[in-house]
Amino acid sequence: MTPEFRVRAATRIVATGFLAIDELEVTSGDETFRRLVVRHPGAVVVVPVDANGDARCIRQWRAATGGTVLEVPAGKRDVVGEAPVRTAARELEEEIGVRAGRFVKLAEFWNTPGFCDEYSHLYVALDLEPAHAPAPTSPEERALVVEHVALGAVERLVATRELVDAKSIIGLLLARAYLAGTHPGIDEA
Repeated sequence: MTPEFRVRAATRIVATGFLAIDELEVTSGDETFRRLVVRHPGAVVVVPVDANGDARCIRQWRAATGGTVLEVPAGKRDVVGEAPVRTAARELEEEIGVRAGRFVKLAEFWNTPGFCDEYSHLYVALDLEPAHAPAPTSPEERALVVEHVALGAVERLVATRELVDAKSIIGLLLARAYLAGTHPGIDEA
């Protein structure tokens, strides 16, 4: 039987931008211990698949890696009350300038549950059409490049370390499975 854990207290240590860090006091049985948790508003991940069956990915500089990363469009759930699918639609237009005729939810997942509460909603976006993308606001957005990735090439891209972003690997593989009829998608509930 799994022991019961209970958070007795939480103290905000840092609040900056969209992130915060809390120190939790946790009990389990007769033990009391502390854990740090990064608080994140959550995210959406979108795999836009065009009429040719290719995913549209972006190559973007990421400060945390010190280099560019090939990834699918994604973004923070930073608009209070906005449904995840609406956030996905907004991010798709902002990042690659397309609108989807339909979205299918493929998964939900904790990104790094060992220290962060970021929870992501993953969609495949289909029936793409051009949309008016707002002007990029950050230096990274102005420099990003849209690339077409064949869904059949995912394993090769992983093996050659061209694709090392976890959310993108998950998204591309599940999008391929959905299009092949081996993944049914999940209810939006």
